[in-house]
Amino acid sequence: MKTTTLHALAEPNRLQIVELLKNGPLTVGEIADQLMLRQPQASKHLKKLSDAGIVEVQAVANRRIYKLRHEPFQEMEAWLTTFQQIWEQRLDRLDEYLGELQRKEASRDKE
Repeated sequence: MKTTTLHALAEPNRLQIVELLKNGPLTVGEIADQLMLRQPQASKHLKKLSDAGIVEVQAVANRRIYKLRHEPFQEMEAWLTTFQQIWEQRLDRLDEYLGELQRKEASRDKE
């Protein structure tokens, strides 16, 4: 996974923009209005998201419409899945250990 993705999403306004774009494409003006940002601020954040490959822009007349790209999120999901596998293995070992302790305790109680 690219660290540029995490870096771009670390800024709260950019993360909010991504949250807005989950529901579908929006123009810069719509994003600025919904987040109560000035349009130049919204454009600056969208540029960072575009440079990181998180959004893509389509020009329609004098409007710029932004939408999310799927690839960075698929990469992030694949990366996070590796951690999920590690934690599942650790929890399985913990479950086995706790089961062993319970069996030992039960056998002591029988004595």
